[in-house]
Amino acid sequence: MKLIGMLDSPYVRRVAISLQLLRLRFEHQSLSVFSTFPRFQQINPVVKAPTLVCDDGEVLMDSTLILEYAEALAHPRSLVPAALPEFQHMLRVVGLSLAACEKAVQIVYERGLRPPEKLHEPWVERVTGQLLAAFGALEEEIARRPLAVSSAAIDQAGVSTAVAWQFTQKMLPEVVPAAGHPYLVAFSASAEALPEFQAAPHGDSTYRSRHSG
Repeated sequence: MKLIGMLDSPYVRRVAISLQLLRLRFEHQSLSVFSTFPRFQQINPVVKAPTLVCDDGEVLMDSTLILEYAEALAHPRSLVPAALPEFQHMLRVVGLSLAACEKAVQIVYERGLRPPEKLHEPWVERVTGQLLAAFGALEEEIARRPLAVSSAAIDQAGVSTAVAWQFTQKMLPEVVPAAGHPYLVAFSASAEALPEFQAAPHGDSTYRSRHSG
């Protein structure tokens, strides 16, 4: 399999980390939807990151759908709890994490792609409020019900939460102050120390398999 997209995207990174935790081998091609648009377009005309090229050449996209496929490939190994109450809670936490990713990405794009004189401040304020609400809810969830944070025990809720927090702290630390989220800070530090996270760090690097060679 080939994972296409840059690790500065939280969506690409959650897939890269999850594939490792599921013990699925893959190659990573770090292509940008901006600076390498033509090359990306040759692989996936939609130019959506992440893109997964399956072993038979079929192309999948969208991190959640890619992870559904990965779960099917890795069965019975899974990052999804089997019991319904735990599954429901995981969906709650993943939903908050993906909402945080979406709103953070919107702010990053707004700042980076739109000329300053074209910024629509009421919209930015609304999105910022949604971002803060998502992380506020995640902070409460972790305080109430701590997430597992080891390579053997972390599930998709933990992966998505850690990736969302790291992305936001790298890109928008002044928008979501770490001081107001001590549980997320502590959880993120533990998650980022795991080998699967370290092998796919946020940024423009390329994932390298710890088992290659």
